Formats: sequence, structure tokens, C-alpha cells
Amino acid sequence: MSRRTARETAMHAYYQMEIHKDCGEDVAKTYIDETVSNEGDKKYINEMIHLFIENKGAIDKNINDNLKGWSIERLSKIDLAILRISLVEMLFRDDIPVKVSINEAIELGKRYGTEESSSFISGLLGSVAKIGDMDE
Repeated sequence: MSRRTARETAMHAYYQMEIHKDCGEDVAKTYIDETVSNEGDKKYINEMIHLFIENKGAIDKNINDNLKGWSIERLSKIDLAILRISLVEMLFRDDIPVKVSINEAIELGKRYGTEESSSFISGLLGSVAKIGDMDE
């Protein structure tokens, strides 16, 4: 599994957590156990799940703080999952460049979201990167 596919799988797990309204590791673990066989990939995805659960408040605050005229509750669940996976990488992973996280999120938005998703995701993540003075 490539990093792109592992990231996509983690995004699916975040989506499952949101659908089940359960941000505990059990929902994500069940999904990952059913879909991922490679132990190395499981390790990466489980790290991403753990980082999300541990930092959900800060991640969602970054989303809320950069929404203009919206609330997090109004976002589509898939856009929210994409934003969350990218923000975990941007804020809590030093091994992934910010540009890569943003570009991968845009691609996920094109693949899974609406026509507007990719530009919305790009704008919000760009705002977070500028506010956080991240090296884009």
C-alpha cells in the first residue's frame, strides 16, 4: 500500500468515526482490521488515528477558526474527514511536508467530495498554514 492509499484509508476511518458519532479507537480499529492486511500500513494508519483522537479538540478548533460563515456541523462528513487527516499531518507530523498534505487533501476532495470540495479544502488548509506560519 502506498502512503497515498494509507492516507486514504485513514480518511475512511475518520469518516466512519464521524458517521458512528464515536471518535474512539474501536470504530477505527474495526474498519482498519477489516480493510488493511499489511502490518506496516496498519502501524501508520493507527498512528494517524491515535494522533487524531489525542488532538481532536485542536484539530477541530483550527477548522472552526478558519471557516468563514460556516460551522463545523454544516460541513459534509467527507470534507470534514479530509480536513482532519490533512491537519493531523500538518500539525503533528514533522515527516510530511505541508505542501504534500494540502495537495493530497485536494486530491481526496476531487475524488470523494463535491465539485466545490477541492477549492474549499485548499482555501481552508492554506489559511491554517499561513496562520501557523508553516512552510508551504
